[in-house]
Amino acid sequence: MANEKIALVTGANKGIGYEIARQLGEKGYHVLVGARKPDAGKQAVASLQKGGASSEFVEIDVSDPASIQKAAKSVAAKFDHLDALVNNAAIMEDKANIPELPDDLFLRTLTTNTLGPLRVTQAFLPLLAKSSQASVVNMSSGLGQLSDMGDMHPAYSISKTSLNAVTRQFAAA
Repeated sequence: MANEKIALVTGANKGIGYEIARQLGEKGYHVLVGARKPDAGKQAVASLQKGGASSEFVEIDVSDPASIQKAAKSVAAKFDHLDALVNNAAIMEDKANIPELPDDLFLRTLTTNTLGPLRVTQAFLPLLAKSSQASVVNMSSGLGQLSDMGDMHPAYSISKTSLNAVTRQFAAA
């Protein structure tokens, strides 16, 4: 396993995360399909394998610190390194604009979209450090750009702006 390229993609059971996992599989990575719902994650793995990708399911809910730690321990027990971490899992639940944004929705969005990737990166840093060419990719959004930010999806936009800052902090560290 020392020569095998290993990638973990959170939220890899559908959408952009699935496509990232598929393309990493095409590039020869063994893809760890991170998802919070086992059925959806295992279905994505089956589809990736059918397409020829080497992949397996890792249960991880990025909004739950215990789930993140459990996933990190599980991966570390099986693999001696991690070459790529793609923090893709996110939620966008807000439909109201900022004057009506409920606290609970705002906090849930920040916890998932900003604190989640920070915690996941921290938890997997020991495995990433064992790779000769580790990469961490945090999936942001145009809605997180301060220069073009409007009033759509305020919790999501603010969480992605914060994720951009987390990314810069990790790059500087």
